[in-house]
Amino acid sequence: MSPVLSFLLALLPIATVFLLLVVLARSAKFSMAVAYGVTALTALFLWGTAPEVVAGASVNGVVTAVSLLFIVFGAILLLYTLEESGGIRSIRLGFARISPDRRVQAIIIAWLFGALIEGASGFGTPAAIAAPLLVAMGFPAMGAVMIALIIQSTPVSFGAVGTPILVGVKTGLVDQPLVEGAIAPMGFMDYLMHIATNVAMVHAMIGVLIPLLMVAMLTRFFGEKRSFREGLRAWKFALFAGFAFTVPYYIIAALLGPEFPSLVGGIIALLIVVPAARKGWFLPKDDFQFPPRAEWEANWSGDHHQEQHEDPPIHGRVMHTMRAWAPYGVVVVLLVLTRTIPEIKALLVSPSVTLAMSDLFGSGIGVKVTPLYLPGSILIAASLLTIPLHKMPIKTYSHAFRAAVRTMIKAAPALLLAVPMVKVFLNSASESMASMPIVLAESIAAAAGESWSLFAPTIGAMGAFVAGSNTISNMMFSLFQFSTADQIGLGAAGAAIVVALQAVGGAAGNMICVHNVVAASATVGLINREGEIIRKVLLPLSYYLVQAGLIGTALIAGGLNGWWIAVVAWPALVIGAMAWKRTPKSTEAVGVPAE
Repeated sequence: MSPVLSFLLALLPIATVFLLLVVLARSAKFSMAVAYGVTALTALFLWGTAPEVVAGASVNGVVTAVSLLFIVFGAILLLYTLEESGGIRSIRLGFARISPDRRVQAIIIAWLFGALIEGASGFGTPAAIAAPLLVAMGFPAMGAVMIALIIQSTPVSFGAVGTPILVGVKTGLVDQPLVEGAIAPMGFMDYLMHIATNVAMVHAMIGVLIPLLMVAMLTRFFGEKRSFREGLRAWKFALFAGFAFTVPYYIIAALLGPEFPSLVGGIIALLIVVPAARKGWFLPKDDFQFPPRAEWEANWSGDHHQEQHEDPPIHGRVMHTMRAWAPYGVVVVLLVLTRTIPEIKALLVSPSVTLAMSDLFGSGIGVKVTPLYLPGSILIAASLLTIPLHKMPIKTYSHAFRAAVRTMIKAAPALLLAVPMVKVFLNSASESMASMPIVLAESIAAAAGESWSLFAPTIGAMGAFVAGSNTISNMMFSLFQFSTADQIGLGAAGAAIVVALQAVGGAAGNMICVHNVVAASATVGLINREGEIIRKVLLPLSYYLVQAGLIGTALIAGGLNGWWIAVVAWPALVIGAMAWKRTPKSTEAVGVPAE
C-alpha cells in the first residue's frame, strides 16, 4: 500500500467524525454510529486487522463506555441531590456574595475548582462536575459545557495525581533501548521528572491566558451584546486567577514532581483568589449578566430538570454555605485519600473487587474495571452522605435518583458507540501495517521534517481526540515523538521538550475529545448538540496548540531567538482580534456562527 493511500485510509475515521459531528452538526449518536462502521470496515477489509481484534476492541470499548456513564451518573446524581436538598440555592447565594458577575463565577468554578478536581480525579470529571453546577447557578447549559471543556487543558497533564506523566509518558518511554542510550548517564526517572518540568513550564506560559479567553468566549456567545470585549474587560481578575494557579503549579512540578501540580495548585489558587474577590480586588468595574431567560436562544438550554425556571423569592432560612458545599468537600477529600494513600488504593483495586476479562476472542485484548476506584463511586457516596448532612427525606432523594437515571440513559447511545470506535482505531495494527494513529503521525512527521516541534502538540491533541485520554495519547506517541526528535538531531534535551509538547497537546485535545464532550453535555441535558460545542471550543484549542508549538521551538533553539517574538505575538494577535471584532449587527437568528 502506498504511503499516500495508507495516510488517507488512516485519516478516514477521524475525517468521518469531524465531517458529521463538527461540519454537518449531526448528533453524536448518529456520527459515532457511522464512524464506528467506517472504522471497523476499514480495519477489516482495507487495513488487514484481524476480526478477533476488532471484536475484542469493540467489547473493550463498550465496557469503557459503561465506566464513563457511571461517572456521568455520579456527577449528575450529586447535583440533583443538592438541588432537592436546597444546597444549590445556598451555593448560588454564596457566589452572589463573592460577586454576582458571571465572569468571576465562571473563573472560580470552572478554572480553579475544576483544576482541583482534575488534579484529584481526571477521567473528564471536572467538566462533568463543573458544567451542571454552573447550570444550577443560572448559566446557559451550552455555555457551561463550553467553559468547562476549555479548562480541560492546563490542569490535565497532571490530572489524576499525575497519571498522564507517571503512566502515559513513562509507559511510552521506559525500557526502550533508544531512550536509554540517548539519556545516559541520566537515570530514567530523573529524565521523566525533567520532561514533567518542561510540561509544567509550557502549560503555565500558555494557561495563564485561559481564564481570559474563557470569559471572552462566554460573553461572545452567551452575552446580550455577543461581544468578546465584555469578557476582555475582566482582564485584571482573569490574569490574577491565571497567575494564582500557574505559578504554584509550575513550582510544585519543578520541586515535587508530577503528582500534585494541578491538585495543590488549584487549592492554593482558591485560597488566594476567593478572599481577594470577596474584598473586591481586581474585579471588573461593570457587572456582566446573561440576558433574561426568556430571551435565551433555543440552542442554549438543555432539558435539565430544573433549568427552565428562575429561583423563587427567598423566604425563611437558607442553608449555611459551608454545609451546602460539604458534599463537594467530601468528593475532594475522598478523591485525594483514594489516590494518594497506597493502602486505600490497593483495597479499592484489589482483585476481589475488580471485574476483568482477558484475551477477548483470542485477540490479546482484555478489559479491567475497578468500580470502587472510579470517581463515579465517590460521587455516589457523596450524594448518599448528603441525606444526613442536609437532613433530606428519602422520598426527596428518590426524585434526584430517578432524574439522574433518565439523564444517563439519554447519554448512553453516543458513548456506547464512540468508545468502541476509538478502541478499534487504536488497536487496528495488522501484520503488515502499524495502527492507524501511528501511520498518521509518521506521515505528518515525514512532511514536517526539522520543523517538527511546531506540529508535535497537534499529534498529542489528535491522540487525545480519538482516544479520549491524555494518558493514552502519551502512551501511543511518546516514543514516536522521542524517536522523531532523535532523527532530526535534537539530542536528549531537545527530545525532552518534544515529548513535553506531546503531553501538552494531549492535554489540550481533551477540550474536543468526543467522550468528554458527550459526557459533559449529558450532565446538563444537551443531547445531540455536541458538534456545536466542539466548533466553539476550536478557537481556544487552536490558540493552545499553536502557542505550545512556538514555545517548544523557541526552547529548542535556545537563548534569546526570533521564535520568542512569535511566542509574544500569537496571543497578542488572538486577543487583539477579539478586542477588534465588532458586535454582530443582528443576534436574532438562532445560533450565532462561531468565529
